[in-house]
Amino acid sequence: MTDTAVTPGGTVPKPRRKWHPARFGPLVFLVVLIALPYWSISIPGVFDTAINKPGTLQLLALCLVFGALATGYDLLFGRTGLLSFGHALYFAAGVYGTDVLITKAGFPLWQAVLLAVVGTAAIAAALGAIALRTNGIAFAMVTLAFAQVGAITIGRDPGGQTGGEEGLPMDTSGVPDALVGVTNTVNLYWLAVGVAVVTVLVVHAIADAPAGRVLAAIRDDERRVGVLGLDPYRYKLFAFTVAGGLAGLAGAMYALLIGGATPHVAASDQTLTLLVMVVLGGPGTRWGPLIGGMLFTYLDYRLVAFGRSDAVDNLPGVLSGPLSQPLFVLGTVFILAVYFFPGGLAGLRTRLGPLARWIPDRR
Repeated sequence: MTDTAVTPGGTVPKPRRKWHPARFGPLVFLVVLIALPYWSISIPGVFDTAINKPGTLQLLALCLVFGALATGYDLLFGRTGLLSFGHALYFAAGVYGTDVLITKAGFPLWQAVLLAVVGTAAIAAALGAIALRTNGIAFAMVTLAFAQVGAITIGRDPGGQTGGEEGLPMDTSGVPDALVGVTNTVNLYWLAVGVAVVTVLVVHAIADAPAGRVLAAIRDDERRVGVLGLDPYRYKLFAFTVAGGLAGLAGAMYALLIGGATPHVAASDQTLTLLVMVVLGGPGTRWGPLIGGMLFTYLDYRLVAFGRSDAVDNLPGVLSGPLSQPLFVLGTVFILAVYFFPGGLAGLRTRLGPLARWIPDRR
């Protein structure tokens, strides 16, 4: 049966929507992620072991966690135009909240994760209500100040709850057996896939809803939104709270992956790393932050092994010295990416010509 439309000139068939392979790209990517543990493929130079080995799955799970974290942060930075320098606080709240509730309070895993995520969202709402009274650089400084307070508090180990500079190993007695041990890394990997999927669905649902269009309008011209009779403060607080809750979810997953909490998750440079991830992938785009977070995390871990490899050691000193420093290589990659792809990796779609139809649309 052919769809028709009534026009002044009569009834004519409606134009059919063309099949677009890019619409199925995310679904195919998800299926591949889920199926990876069943593949025993080795990719020399990319991974040290086969894809389905615990070491590789651990690395891929970390990439997914930070990809999800960058996606949640982009709800603030890329979609609302809020430059927060304190987002690491909410990631750390998820990490330490989950660990403390399991290790110190004796909660089972799922209750601890739920309480940690809800508690992190509540902290974000409370601090955001204060920070959002300011704008621009003042807002960035206020969020940084809150994050610094959180980092100092964690380091001082109040009541012996955080472990101070030594961190807090997780008591696995409150964690299901299926998530404990090297042999169960595959289950942690699948759980990380689930966290990434939930984060992406939440962010995309907000972006596609009327609230998402208001957030985009606030990013472009906040005063015009106020003139239209809407309250920008309420929408910004909503985005701040949701982004904080998503950061707490990523933190809970991170605590499971590394088996505890360490104080570096609350460091201010953690937020700067998130900013780099988002800019690398493409702020305000549909898939850019996820890709940028995954790629940056992969390079961050793999470049350490690359810097210690024989291939680098055998180079002349003028090359082996800089290349043995992961931060130097990461900085170089970031500068080149920003120079050649100003819109982030998501901007590749507009630069690949005929191949662009295979890449999902930017939003």
